[in-house]
Amino acid sequence: MTDALTLVVCGAPLAERAPDAAAALVGLGWTVTVVGTPASRGWLDLDGVERATGRPVLFEQRQAGQARGPRPVAVVACPLTMNSGSKAASAIMDTYATGVLCDALAAGLPLTLVPMVSDRLWSHPAWSGHLDTLAAAGARFVNPITGLVGKPEPVQSGTGPEVVAGFDPAALARVVGPSPRS
Repeated sequence: MTDALTLVVCGAPLAERAPDAAAALVGLGWTVTVVGTPASRGWLDLDGVERATGRPVLFEQRQAGQARGPRPVAVVACPLTMNSGSKAASAIMDTYATGVLCDALAAGLPLTLVPMVSDRLWSHPAWSGHLDTLAAAGARFVNPITGLVGKPEPVQSGTGPEVVAGFDPAALARVVGPSPRS
């Protein structure tokens, strides 16, 4: 059994806390690889992630002939945007990050999602069906404000800085739990 976990980071304010989330997961014995969406580049602290994990953030799938990294036994998406969540629920693998999410869904891996979708977007007619698809596949949803597992909820539009400041990476790590090798 491996202790590989992939942390998918999407383009939303909570991406700023990726180094903290990665460090909390590493603290529970996970070997963390961070995969960012193209939109996350502006939010991510690349050096902070590398300090926390010992690995660079990946944005592109490996090239033919490159060694494959360890296959994860668990996947976390923090934050998960409506864009990436909808793509994963619809089996659209147009980025490395959404490919990781689709693979996790297809393989039945433990999948923990921290949606950061504003109340302005939440009522989009397709979103509830996408959430249902993810839930039916076994995904657990963690509220970015409370750190509790449950039914996903929107964040109030314009409160990104407050969500970022109040996010508790240790709560996320507790939901994920220790690596199987710990």
